[in-house]
Amino acid sequence: MTHDHTIRMKVNGTPLEVRTRPDRTLLDLLREEIGLTGTKKGCEEGECGACTVIMDGRAVLACLTPALKADGAEITTIEGLEQDGELHPLQKAFLDEGAVQCGYCTPGMILSAKALLDVNPVPTADQIKESISGNLCRCTGYTKIVRAIQRAVEGNR
Repeated sequence: MTHDHTIRMKVNGTPLEVRTRPDRTLLDLLREEIGLTGTKKGCEEGECGACTVIMDGRAVLACLTPALKADGAEITTIEGLEQDGELHPLQKAFLDEGAVQCGYCTPGMILSAKALLDVNPVPTADQIKESISGNLCRCTGYTKIVRAIQRAVEGNR
């Protein structure tokens, strides 16, 4: 028998207290208990990156992260990037460059890129490619995605 645990965390800047079972993943907690469905459920094996979120400043795979590890953490999901009705520069750049096709990988790609830009605001193309290497896209071929991230970098200069 599993018992519920109360965890406290900050999600997209909002302090939350959530009861969850110890066998839950952060992905399930975000999607099913908090209602943030922008974090996508893909392979559930840590291979596709669709579930990428930022936890305490690092890109993490929510499908592999136990929900209880989020206790005391600060989490950013794709829903948390928009501010006052304005898209984040990465979101704008993805749209402007046509780096969104089916859109399933997009939240994870953007959050992986944001985690990079938060620590390295002017990365090289190789650093950008490395930062999104854990995110699979079956539609775009990555060229437009890398260009979108570079466009966001240029906008930050």
